[in-house]
Amino acid sequence: MAKKHTSIRAAGTQIPFLRRAAALLSALVFLTTVLVIAVDANALTPKEQYYKAKQQYDRLLKNEAHQKRRDKWLACIKSFETVYKLNPTGPWAAAGMFRSAELYHELYKRSGKNAYRSEALDRFERIVKRYPQSRYRDESKKAIAAIKSKPKSTVTSSSKKLQEKKYLQADACYSRLRKSPGKQKYRDQWKACIDTYDAAYKTDMGGPYAAASLYQTGELYHGLYRWSHIRADKEKATTRLKNIIERYPDSSYAKKAESKLIAIHGKNSPVLNGLEKKEAPTGLYADQSDDITKMIQDSGSAKKPSGRLPSATDGSMTIVQGLRSWSNPGYTRIVIDADRNTKYEHHILKPDASIRKPPRLYVDLMNSRLKKGIDTSVPINDNLLSKVRAGQNRPDSVRVVIDIKSYKYYKIFNLSNPFRIVIDVRGEDQVVAQRGTGTTGQTGLKGKIGPNALAKQLALGVKTIVIDPGHGGKDYGAPGYYKGVHEKRIVLDIAKKLKKKIEQELDCTVYLTRSTDRYLSLEERTAIANTKNADLFISIHTNSVKDRRAYGIETYFLNLATDDEAIRVAALENQTSTKNISDLETILNDLMQNAKIHESKGLATSVQTSLNSHMQKFYNRIKNKGVKQAPFYVLLGAQMPAILVETSFISNSRECKRLTNEQYQNHLCDGIIKGIRKYIKEINPTALLRSNQVPGSNS
Repeated sequence: MAKKHTSIRAAGTQIPFLRRAAALLSALVFLTTVLVIAVDANALTPKEQYYKAKQQYDRLLKNEAHQKRRDKWLACIKSFETVYKLNPTGPWAAAGMFRSAELYHELYKRSGKNAYRSEALDRFERIVKRYPQSRYRDESKKAIAAIKSKPKSTVTSSSKKLQEKKYLQADACYSRLRKSPGKQKYRDQWKACIDTYDAAYKTDMGGPYAAASLYQTGELYHGLYRWSHIRADKEKATTRLKNIIERYPDSSYAKKAESKLIAIHGKNSPVLNGLEKKEAPTGLYADQSDDITKMIQDSGSAKKPSGRLPSATDGSMTIVQGLRSWSNPGYTRIVIDADRNTKYEHHILKPDASIRKPPRLYVDLMNSRLKKGIDTSVPINDNLLSKVRAGQNRPDSVRVVIDIKSYKYYKIFNLSNPFRIVIDVRGEDQVVAQRGTGTTGQTGLKGKIGPNALAKQLALGVKTIVIDPGHGGKDYGAPGYYKGVHEKRIVLDIAKKLKKKIEQELDCTVYLTRSTDRYLSLEERTAIANTKNADLFISIHTNSVKDRRAYGIETYFLNLATDDEAIRVAALENQTSTKNISDLETILNDLMQNAKIHESKGLATSVQTSLNSHMQKFYNRIKNKGVKQAPFYVLLGAQMPAILVETSFISNSRECKRLTNEQYQNHLCDGIIKGIRKYIKEINPTALLRSNQVPGSNS
């Protein structure tokens, strides 16, 4: 009984609560109704929304820059989707869905992304099923058939020849790449061949060379993956090979693609699950992330710089990423960094006394914009320049202005991988004035000149030497024959020993461009030598080729390359392609007018001769590969005799083992020093006399 009364009381207490909850629910329903009415009062009708979306699409078609951005296309698609969402059963629903499907298909054709193709098909198929009475039903059926149809060849006699020509060019590129392990170390070399096959494929995707071209891009991406170990390269290879099977099921390349996929992933890999031969869509291949897709990336996304030489084939803007400078009283080097090649112009503006404007040098970079957040004004404040500043001169161009105090002349040239513009500004020769003061045994111009100072002056100014250990940091240089051996570590060890020996034996001041394992750009190394007022510049490297039997020692100086081997070595050390080396030669004649070519050749000859004769005293099988010339980035703009020594072949088993040996490194240094001493004596036989032998001395 007690239990029953308890239950009744409990039920009684719940009744007021339920009443309050019901009242609250009624209030919420009322408020929601009011809000819906308020929103509906301001909402567009489906018809109005359709024409609003159409106007948005029309604006997109008139703006080429926006057509390269995915977010602009997706915004239009969303606007058309809103039409049928406002009233899914209304007369405008099919129209809105049809237009959104068309835009997805267009986005697919531009980007090659299969996801957009699927979205387009899904919407066209929904129109067929949901709106059987609509006129868009038949249009959708036609669109579905077109998307699923195999690409039809539009080959004419001329287009067939063009595609064949491009395919053969691509084959030649791939053949050169296979024969050169040096080229295979650089991403841009692989990408150049991929792009060439792409060009053949795009000429006619239903043409006779289409399947072959697409297959080769997959094979190349897989080859690149074996070097780069970047997962994205392997994924691109997989996608291209799968597209062969889907798009060209009757081609012999479909079977080759299947075999290649099995070789890459294994027979039971889930990658192969569900892989079936389908009729091909009409768009480009699905993973064009290198070119087409990047055209429609979200706004504000700048391309990240890399080891490749970025081309502007995708039509996007070049991003100016920063300004760098090095200077001394008589020399300044400025570098403008960008993420890809672009055209540029430079001009000198005369001083304008009326507005107190100094002379200015400006460089205009076309089709460019400034990267957000970079320092756009860099103070210089040396004897030549005040500062360098960058600004968005026009929506599609960047202007870099250099405020000048005084100058004798300037030179501008560009380098690749990554793209940068180098500006060298030089004033009147101040070396004599600087060297008349202060250091290493010398006094001021009015003071008495000691015998040591006189000896160094007789050496035509050879008192400061800059040694450049190649590579460093993220740049490992050439890999050795033995695992774990890299060029950057070997040359640093040699350079440190060479510095110490030169200081002891030649009584010169010696600087290293790097004394630790750190990365330096090639133009920075020359700038260091120039700002140190160096009298000699010696860059230390090890050689490497695919043929592991190759061995020997060779020394280079800056000039036009005379043979393919010199071009290969220059391309390897410049971290660029042989094509870029050829392009560079077109500006070398102007650059070398003030270079120490004759002196550099003399230094290279002395070092090469002495180094080889010295090494042959201690080791057998030392090959003298001679003095050669080539356009090395690291030697461009050097104001002193400058050479690059390829000490030995790190790719050869015997020489790789020797290069890791401290005694061998010491002998290399001794041979180089003998060459430097020989060079100085040839210039002036009295240059290296001891102080008690200096003519006119009191001792």
